Amino acid sequence: MDAAVTSAPTPATHPVPATSPDGGTAPVASPSGAGRPPRAAGRTARPHRARRENLAGYLFMSPWIAGFLLLTAGPMVASLYFAFTDYNLFDAPKWIGLDNFTEMFGDPRWRTSVEITGWYVVIGTPLKLAAALGVALLLNQSRRGQGFYRAAFYAPSLIGASVSIAIVWRAIFSDGAAVDRTQQLFGLDAGGWIGDPDRIIYALVALTVWQFGAPMVIFLAGLKQVPRELYEAAQVDGASPWRRFWHITLPMISPVLFFNVLLETIHSFQIFGSAYIIGSQGNACGPADGTLVYTCYLYIQGFENSRMGLASAMAWMLLLAVGLVTAVLFWSQRRWVHYEEGAR
Repeated sequence: MDAAVTSAPTPATHPVPATSPDGGTAPVASPSGAGRPPRAAGRTARPHRARRENLAGYLFMSPWIAGFLLLTAGPMVASLYFAFTDYNLFDAPKWIGLDNFTEMFGDPRWRTSVEITGWYVVIGTPLKLAAALGVALLLNQSRRGQGFYRAAFYAPSLIGASVSIAIVWRAIFSDGAAVDRTQQLFGLDAGGWIGDPDRIIYALVALTVWQFGAPMVIFLAGLKQVPRELYEAAQVDGASPWRRFWHITLPMISPVLFFNVLLETIHSFQIFGSAYIIGSQGNACGPADGTLVYTCYLYIQGFENSRMGLASAMAWMLLLAVGLVTAVLFWSQRRWVHYEEGAR
């Protein structure tokens, strides 16, 4: 019996004919061939589904793409062409080659605007970042009312760039106003900053430093990521607060510091509204060109003098200058920015 069971033939795996409803026989697909038609259909359906998903994505992106082409890329290409033409917004542009650039480099007022902008960037940006980092260090400590203080310090960043704040700032620094009376209490020379060509730029810098809320929030986010164990170990070793700040805080937040330096430097080159409003007293951009920043002079040439070709050339020079400064900052980060290994 056992031998018979052992030697019994196994069932054949070949297709077994099946009886169809009309009496005929229909072959049954073997297991090795099962599912081939559905897989082929799936291969055809997947690319079709991917194309539909891509089409839906492009449809959702189409408003942004249209806005970029019509409002950014198109005007940039047009301004590049206008930079080599004599164009006054009313007549057809006339090709003049490099004449706009030659005139620009030989213009003493253009050189003044470059000097004032450079001075503003070099003075205003570090002071603004120092104020932002100092307040972020204070807010990083556990204390009551942190949410209120963060909102209060961040608020100037939301309203500081408005026209109304620039008008108020001009009134505060005018002759006989609050700043003038305060400096008289300390025995300093009387006289408003707005009417002084040498001091009006410092009123503009003070307004910029007052708007330190945005970089402060970024600094605060970076400080929250510094491990507390590092400070505790340094404190046990007897490190002073200054050494802990210099050897722990700054290296750990150096990527955040680099981001803020890059962003605020670019913003400083683009300043226009506050400089134009604070300095507008009979003539644009300050008495004796005290607030003649680069974009302000660009505006004067383009819209007051109707020299859009020259203004376009100035705009492209500003773009090249900002690109050069950005490249230098990225090159220098290898020396002072510390990333976690593998995060660069």
